[in-house]
Amino acid sequence: MLRFAGCRPRFFRAESDVTYAIIRVAGKQYRVREGERLLVDRLAEDDGMTFSPAVLLVGGDGEPELAPNVDVVARVLGQVKGPKIRIGKYKKRTGYRRRTGFRASLTQIQIESIGGKKRQEPKKPTVAEEPAATQQDENDERSKGMPSGYEELTVVQIKEAAPEWNAPMLAAALEYEQAHGKRKGALAAIESAIAAKEES
Repeated sequence: MLRFAGCRPRFFRAESDVTYAIIRVAGKQYRVREGERLLVDRLAEDDGMTFSPAVLLVGGDGEPELAPNVDVVARVLGQVKGPKIRIGKYKKRTGYRRRTGFRASLTQIQIESIGGKKRQEPKKPTVAEEPAATQQDENDERSKGMPSGYEELTVVQIKEAAPEWNAPMLAAALEYEQAHGKRKGALAAIESAIAAKEES
């Protein structure tokens, strides 16, 4: 087995279904795919702006194209600073010590599309449909015989109003309280009102 000093083994995978491109941004080359985010040297573009870097090679579907006529669209996400690099200078027996640091000015970009095909994001379920369904279920619960506006009533208001409710309303309120509210005072008031109705 041959080994080369300083080389790490690489694991290759088939990329026939993945389109990639090699682009040049600010004098450096990057291998990118759709949706990928990367840090490049500081660009003079505003946040949210799109630009088309120079495309050197496109591959993934068959043989790579060395002279592509494909556009790559990238979006600027923001300007960031790179990691801090500490620099120290020292000369022995002279007392000379200097310490400074450096942080690179970078720009974060995202590859929007390669070759005009925009990456499709998965559709999110609409949130507006779910509350409508739950609201309809609550209306169905109320229509079963529960007093109107029961959820907003306090325990004191339930004690005052429970003797005036009929038997189906009391049964529905008791069922709702046992399932959802579990307020001891409200349960006691409803049970006493039911007992009074049964006695009379």
